[in-house]
Amino acid sequence: MANLYPYLFSTNAREQAAFYAEALNGEIRSIQTFEEAPGTDDALHDKVMHLVLQAAGQTFFMADDVASDKVKGTNLDLTLEFEQEEDARMAFNGLSQGGSILMPFEKMFWGAMFGRVEDRYGVRWQISTVQS
Repeated sequence: MANLYPYLFSTNAREQAAFYAEALNGEIRSIQTFEEAPGTDDALHDKVMHLVLQAAGQTFFMADDVASDKVKGTNLDLTLEFEQEEDARMAFNGLSQGGSILMPFEKMFWGAMFGRVEDRYGVRWQISTVQS
């Protein structure tokens, strides 16, 4: 058995993680900077090498992208499925702040509440409830 952890590279991992912590009622558990890595250029010392975020019952890893500029992609959605509609609605509303709603959060034909949002960092999320 393996665990799958989304690893997000960012232009500002601290800011993005704080946004997710607020939107998804989570917390940043740890931050390691490049200053901790021997032989790292002084210009990178404050950059995030590895960040652990716990939110919505999940673990996310994040880091500042120091090698190149990332292009916002549209080939991947992160999906969060909640037991309670209220929790799902809070996550959807939180992630949509400063972003754009791709599909409104509403009852779907298969019985679950569902919506899609692209957050202010270009990450696409599917928020749903357990099928009822």
